Parts: sequence; C-alpha cells; structure tokens
Amino acid sequence: MVAYFQLQPAESELQQLAEEYWQKTGEKDREHEKTAFEAGEAIRNGDYTLANLEAIVRWKSERLVQYLIGNSNDKIRRVLAVAASPATSTGEAVKALLELHGVDLPVASAILAAIFPERYTVLDYRALEALGHARHDVRFYEEYLAFCKRLAESNVVKPQSELPAPTPLRTLDRALWEWSRKYSG
Repeated sequence: MVAYFQLQPAESELQQLAEEYWQKTGEKDREHEKTAFEAGEAIRNGDYTLANLEAIVRWKSERLVQYLIGNSNDKIRRVLAVAASPATSTGEAVKALLELHGVDLPVASAILAAIFPERYTVLDYRALEALGHARHDVRFYEEYLAFCKRLAESNVVKPQSELPAPTPLRTLDRALWEWSRKYSG
C-alpha cells in the first residue's frame, strides 16, 4: 500500500507558516534546535558521541533523553557511523537508529534530519497532520520523505538562511508543523 499525502495548507502559505513557526517558538526550543543541528554536523564529521546524540534527542523529545544512557558508547558509535554514512540507504539508517534504546521512528527521523538536513526531514505528527496523514513505519517514512523532498524541490519554500539547517526541507518542516499548530489546536 502506497501512502497518499494531501497538502492541507496552500503552497503559497508555506513560507509564511515557516516564518511564523520560528517567531512563535520559545527561546529554549530555538536553542535546542540550533544545538541539535550543530550536533548533527559533528556526527556527520565523525564525532559519534552520546553527547551529540543527546543534543538531537533533546530537541525532538526531551523526555526520551533519559533512555539513551541504556546504550553503550560502542553501540552509539556503531549506529551513528551507519546513519552518518552518505552511502547508507534511508531504510538502513533508520533500522540502525531503531536499535538504540530510547529511539523510535520519529526520533530516528530527527537524528537523520540533524545529520543530513538536505536529505532528511522529521517525521512528526504535526507535519503529518498538515499532509492529511498519521501512519508511521519505515516504509511510510521513506514515502513521506520522498513527498517532502519533491515539494521542497519545487521551490514553494526558500531556505531560512539565518536559522539552523538552512535547507528547503527544514523550512518545509517548520511550515507544516506551524500549519498544524495554527489550525488543529
């Protein structure tokens, strides 16, 4: 079964929604996002540490950080090396990350988005709601990612160059999230 996505906001609203997202986000959440993408860059550059993983998980779900300590440093290094390899497929990267205690599919997608913001976006219930959907599994994430990439590549949004991870995919994620926050309560 192939997932079907129906963009709920008008394409013309997306850039403004992404701007509103950043304006309405509190300072603590802005700092978490900035730190997460700095940690993702460090991982991309080979720094496969718990500290970098923790910074990303804290951005996505602070309550899950406590579970990360159940993973050995060796396991964290091994999994992050797989996820950070440009040659690793989306499915392989997600499956490797799901081996970590405290990492579910939305968190795995956030880790990948922080490491490679030009390749991945976050699988989040708000963004999914803005696309008229709510199913989660690895295949679904791959389809969601492909849809978001096509949308971002169609130039409906521009990179927010002054914000963390200035990519069209990250701008689109902010826009979808803001639409959901704005219209679904």
